[in-house]
Amino acid sequence: MNKRLLAVPALGALLAFGAVGCGDDNSKQLESWATSVCGAAKDPIAQAQTALADTGQVKTGEAPADLQKRLSADIGRLAKTNQDIAAAIDSAGAPKVDDGANLQKDTVTELNKAADGYLDVQKKLDGLSNADQGKFADGLRSVADQVQQLASLSTQAQAKLQRGELGAAMAKQEGCKPGTAGAAPTAGASGSAGASGSPAAGGATGTPAPGTPAPGSTDTASPAAGATATATGAASTGSAPATPSAPAPSAS
Repeated sequence: MNKRLLAVPALGALLAFGAVGCGDDNSKQLESWATSVCGAAKDPIAQAQTALADTGQVKTGEAPADLQKRLSADIGRLAKTNQDIAAAIDSAGAPKVDDGANLQKDTVTELNKAADGYLDVQKKLDGLSNADQGKFADGLRSVADQVQQLASLSTQAQAKLQRGELGAAMAKQEGCKPGTAGAAPTAGASGSAGASGSPAAGGATGTPAPGTPAPGSTDTASPAAGATATATGAASTGSAPATPSAPAPSAS
């Protein structure tokens, strides 16, 4: 879970709460909004977390071509899950909070931007030659860096929803509760997945770590870290990839 997001000053949280009011009608509207978003985003969040976790998996004996195919599928899934989470937020309409329309618009725009980025990275990955395993490993490192950046973009976009009453409303929903959207990435993990694609880091209200806000799907994992190590191992030994020890998770 992203501890930086947890460290929201009490005064800031209080001001955010006061900005949207605390009437019953507003609370009901926010709960309805959160129900809509979290219900639609639950599966994409889980899928994003699974995809991010898989990018860090090291599979002994996996051929470079098979590794390339697996990572491409994971990245394509992250693109789709970010699109799905963005669609869920867009369909729910603007939340009844201060500047809710712009909050919704900005979040949707950034999630779709992350999705487009994943598609570009997928094309780059698919175009890598795996004949020379040393060059292939270098290509994977570049891909991993880009996926890391996109996961961070998705996380930051979703974190905007995880504050004040809106974040509190989302934290009550099964689809956005910690642990209900799938296991957090392990190998090479550095945060919450997504992303959605998948998938975000937990906010001050205890919303989940997406892969993937409460759509916390697009977690800022260290994508393809294990896979890059696998390709590197294969290049140096000229044999089946060795399994390196997974790096310890660290807060993003």
